[in-house]
Amino acid sequence: MELVINGKPEQLPDGLSASALITHLGLQSSRLAMEVNREIVPRSRFDSYYFNSGDRVEIVRAIGGGGH
Repeated sequence: MELVINGKPEQLPDGLSASALITHLGLQSSRLAMEVNREIVPRSRFDSYYFNSGDRVEIVRAIGGGGH
């Protein structure tokens, strides 16, 4: 199936879950937020959320840092 991830089309296996996508992208240890078709997918649903071909996925990683 084709997903558009952060604006870039990618061919991925059918039946892919959000957590499997995170692992595929090597982001499993990152703090991140995921949006699919303009709706936030809570991290608690990553294991049970499955994509459909054509979904538009935005993944934003949190960057830690000091502030004043």
